[in-house]
Amino acid sequence: MSKLHQARFFTTVNELHTLPQDDVPEIAFAGRSNAGKSSAINVLCNQKRLAFASKTPGRTQHINYFGIYAKDALLAYLVDLPGYGYAAVGEGTRAHWNEILSNYLQHRKALVGLILIVDARRGLTELDEQMIRWFGVTQKPIHILLSKSDKQTFSENRALLHNIQEQVKQFAPAQISAQLFSSTKRVGLQESDTLIQEWLFKDLLSADNPTN
Repeated sequence: MSKLHQARFFTTVNELHTLPQDDVPEIAFAGRSNAGKSSAINVLCNQKRLAFASKTPGRTQHINYFGIYAKDALLAYLVDLPGYGYAAVGEGTRAHWNEILSNYLQHRKALVGLILIVDARRGLTELDEQMIRWFGVTQKPIHILLSKSDKQTFSENRALLHNIQEQVKQFAPAQISAQLFSSTKRVGLQESDTLIQEWLFKDLLSADNPTN
């Protein structure tokens, strides 16, 4: 069973000074409003409502932390960042969260990687690119989940994946990878689960599989 299946809600924060101070690794999930971020977290954790998927895009304006546990021992966090790009959000709110997100992505030492959820039908947008720029300066890895890929044909998805891989080359030396994903059809689930666990638990995995 995946360690991600042990995730449960930990806390909600609205300001950087209230972030957890535990010395454990964390991975952040970011994406435009309605890109399928909450659904991706839920299917990866094999839970239906761990991350709340609001019917109103842009409604969630806080950072949700989910702890991953082995019995009662906290191993890591999955961090659900606010969705961005919804026009109805006021300018003041947008500026406030831009500042918080940019500071979090660039300066959070416990953050080991970013999962960026991108709607396959929209492709990489300017706001997605801004998230990559913010986090890319850390040279920590970014993995793009091209969500809702089941809504497109095989040839459309193949072209999209190729275009994304070419598009992200402009952000070198950032470490960026991408894959097709679908929460409803569970496309790419095993691949993304393996990658996330490697990011979070590489020390544990090394201990379980020592080299001779």
